Amino acid sequence: MARRVYEAWKGSNKFIFGGRLIFGPDAWSLPFTLLLIITPVTFFSAFVATHLRHEFLPNSAGDAILVVAILFTVLVLILLFLTSARDPGIVPRNSHPPEEELCYDTTVSSDGRQTPIVQIPRTKEVMVYGVPVRVKYCDTCMLYRPPRCSHCSICNNCVERFDHHCPWVGQCIGVRNYRYFFMFVSCATLLCIYVFSMSALYIKVLMDNHQGTVWRAMRLSPWSVMLMIYCFISLWFVGGLTGFHLYLISTNQTTYENFRYRSDNRINVYNRGVSSNFLETFCSRVKPSRNDFRAFVKEEPPRSIALATTWEQGEEGGEQENREEQRRQKVEDDQDIDEDVMKLQHRGNAEEGSDHRVDIDQSRVGSNERAPTIRSEARYGNWGARSNAQEDVIAGGSSARESSRSYAAAEEGR
Repeated sequence: MARRVYEAWKGSNKFIFGGRLIFGPDAWSLPFTLLLIITPVTFFSAFVATHLRHEFLPNSAGDAILVVAILFTVLVLILLFLTSARDPGIVPRNSHPPEEELCYDTTVSSDGRQTPIVQIPRTKEVMVYGVPVRVKYCDTCMLYRPPRCSHCSICNNCVERFDHHCPWVGQCIGVRNYRYFFMFVSCATLLCIYVFSMSALYIKVLMDNHQGTVWRAMRLSPWSVMLMIYCFISLWFVGGLTGFHLYLISTNQTTYENFRYRSDNRINVYNRGVSSNFLETFCSRVKPSRNDFRAFVKEEPPRSIALATTWEQGEEGGEQENREEQRRQKVEDDQDIDEDVMKLQHRGNAEEGSDHRVDIDQSRVGSNERAPTIRSEARYGNWGARSNAQEDVIAGGSSARESSRSYAAAEEGR
């Protein structure tokens, strides 16, 4: 049965609603984040906003205080959802290394044997706004990361324009959800300021109505004091984060780039001016996702042709070298045997003294008394042929010597 992409996903993400929503592996932190947002707003609406509504009952200001708080909260929750439940800009990983980037080489072992290997350059340069930028190869995703892309070790994905992985939203922050993340943080900051201000206003109203001091008013509304303390502490986090990202946007940096390359003093090729940087972040079109998580997985045959060919060539080359070595050894053996045969011939002739050369006048010998001729083959196809030839040569030498002796005896009788 065919599986969908989200079912065969190799990253650490979590999917719900059939792959329609994607979260990080730490999505369990989302309920805690929702609790930190909804709980103070609930107490504010119940113990502060309703009392202020009665104080400003003659006009609509009292209703507006409660409505603004609810609208701010809904906006923050929507931005949180858009940040954490969408693809942050994941680059689809490859099923095999890019063949056009493969480099073939050989290594020589201790015994002199050459082994073919395949290497992939760790970096390469691409041009960005006319400036060369070095990009790295990702072994996990088997691709060269696009500029400003980095591999998230938590989600186990390469993310375009990777900013950081936020545990509070349970998702990576990348090119497709960065603006929503910034708006979520900035709206949470405004919500904290609003709740803090309205709580302080209620304390001021209590002081005016009861003609008392601030301590007396704080005892009359302890929830206002608790909300002011909570919002003050939260402002140090979300407020500071908002200010830091305002700086990053104005200089067109990411959190990862700011912390990673702060000490390098390298030129930021992406900085195009404050106004252009803000327009790029908030007014540019959001890039469509490069992943269709609900699509069916297309089974691809294993593409190891380049690697297999390399090794097969190496094996064939080794076999060919072995065959050449055997052929050279065979020729050398043949030459050695020929030399041995010639030595045997000379040794047999040497035993007869001056008769070592058989120069017989064939005209003086009858056709039936012709001396045999000594012949030797230069090369033979097999060992049997070589041994038979050797025996024929030796036998031929002995017959020649006997014929010579018979011829000499006949001459003496005449």
